Amino acid sequence: MTVEFERITRIAATPRAAFDASCDIELHLDSMRSSGERAVAGVTSGRIGPGEQVTWSARHFGVRFRMTSRITAYDRPHRFVDEQLRGPFAVFRHEHRFEPADGGTVMRDHVRFRAPFGPLGRLVEPVLRRHLVQLIDQRNQYVATAAERAAGDRA
Repeated sequence: MTVEFERITRIAATPRAAFDASCDIELHLDSMRSSGERAVAGVTSGRIGPGEQVTWSARHFGVRFRMTSRITAYDRPHRFVDEQLRGPFAVFRHEHRFEPADGGTVMRDHVRFRAPFGPLGRLVEPVLRRHLVQLIDQRNQYVATAAERAAGDRA
């Protein structure tokens, strides 16, 4: 079964500032420090862009995972999509949207995934969903803080 969820984050900065913060590899690594995440191949610093890929290494549930994802859609500052090429999921797709709203931005994350191992994997999908929601929310707080700080620096 494919699991989907959406997270909405309001940011007091422009869509461009939020978009750029979302594509920043170092910001992502800072936000995922608790899992020991590292960028180990592909784009490992700076901003990731269209068609580029990154391989992440991180520890989740006490197990070290590697996941290689590629930016498969990129429309700055409105939207980008990253999709797993290799890694722990049978399917993983994360769409990021940035919409102007009330002088700031509404950032929408739409995640679609499927656990590996067929019927056995389906048993753990609710746990994976909760874990991913928590990771996305944690990351989005870093994105919002960075984008808002950048907006304040320009003011």
